[in-house]
Amino acid sequence: MSKHIVILGGGTAGTLAANRLRRAHDERECRITVVDQDDDHVYQPGLLFVPFGMAQPHHLIRSRPRQLHRGIDYMRARIDRVDLDARRVHFAVGGRLTYDVLIVATGARILSEETAGLTGPGWCENVFTFYDLPGAVGLHNALERFDGGRVVVNVADLPVKCPVAPLEFAFLADWYFQRCGIRDRVRLTYATPLDAAFTKPVAARSLGGLLAEKDIELITEFTLGEVDGAGGRLVSYDDREVPFDLAVVVPLHGGAAYVDRSPGLGDELGFVPVDPHTLQHPDRPEVFAVGDAAGLPASKAGSVAHFEGETLVHNIGRFLAGEPLDASFDGHTNCFVETGFHKALLIDFNYDTEPLPGHYPAGVGLPLLKESYANHLGKLAFEWLYWHSLLPGRELPGIGSPMPERGKQQLPV
Repeated sequence: MSKHIVILGGGTAGTLAANRLRRAHDERECRITVVDQDDDHVYQPGLLFVPFGMAQPHHLIRSRPRQLHRGIDYMRARIDRVDLDARRVHFAVGGRLTYDVLIVATGARILSEETAGLTGPGWCENVFTFYDLPGAVGLHNALERFDGGRVVVNVADLPVKCPVAPLEFAFLADWYFQRCGIRDRVRLTYATPLDAAFTKPVAARSLGGLLAEKDIELITEFTLGEVDGAGGRLVSYDDREVPFDLAVVVPLHGGAAYVDRSPGLGDELGFVPVDPHTLQHPDRPEVFAVGDAAGLPASKAGSVAHFEGETLVHNIGRFLAGEPLDASFDGHTNCFVETGFHKALLIDFNYDTEPLPGHYPAGVGLPLLKESYANHLGKLAFEWLYWHSLLPGRELPGIGSPMPERGKQQLPV
């Protein structure tokens, strides 16, 4: 009898999971349904470039259902809740879907309203975010008007999706203001809740060194408590203040709202807890989570969803066959970090190995933790790979799911 696999979310993780599953399983074996509340698939890495005029908003949007292979059903609906006992997804305007396997792939949402004052006076005037399309467009207009002062890039709290993007924004802002001829009139500050520029020591030293080279002030252990847009102040929970003329804030993130309305599905932040190696829910074996929606100790980055795909598809096949799951996902993540001046650096790591210098994917390849033009080209090429390889669920030649050990230089911390 055909099984019904329901995938909640038609973004990066949901789309590539659906396409990989369709490639792996005949339509007679399983029916696949993808559910999302709208039809616009946004290429989120491109949001970083919109404020600087390096990407046009309309070029970042494509149709969700058109990214799905034939034989995959698409349903546009807002999810109200999931009844785990009945194995049913209930929709806000009525109707429901019953599943044999549920994959939660509804990503992470920004919770701007959770920070006092963030959406109050000054919001979209001198306080912005580039983590959604309207915010990125508004910030582009603000930068065009900006003629000097203090610009603060702030990460409100963790976790956030694409953790390197705020650093990239700071680096690109330095380059942008130099191109505009006003860098000497701009004080750039990067404020983070971390105790360094990044979470891992070796990468933190490299990225912190770049901030210093570019004369970008680094303020650490700054967890945002309040935004005073009218007074131009960011206030931390320990009452430290950072003044600004223009604030670029990465808001608090949480899981999809319906997760909170679904007892037993998510954690206190609305993310879905899963085994870090199998991606299976600890209490509901028929439930899996992938991408930003998963409560994993891995970065919430698009590459993670890609590397999770192999394990996810393999384990759903094993689950349907009544076989033990494969604990093969190692937390593999890699990210291009755009640093301006047509350069970028690349980091590659997993649960156990921090970003290290060397080359990727082997002894010969792109340089790791080192600025280069080749990495910049890799960052630009990723958009084509995203639409034509990653989303369709194709494997990238030479780029496997497990993190490669070859090519990395082991360094003392």
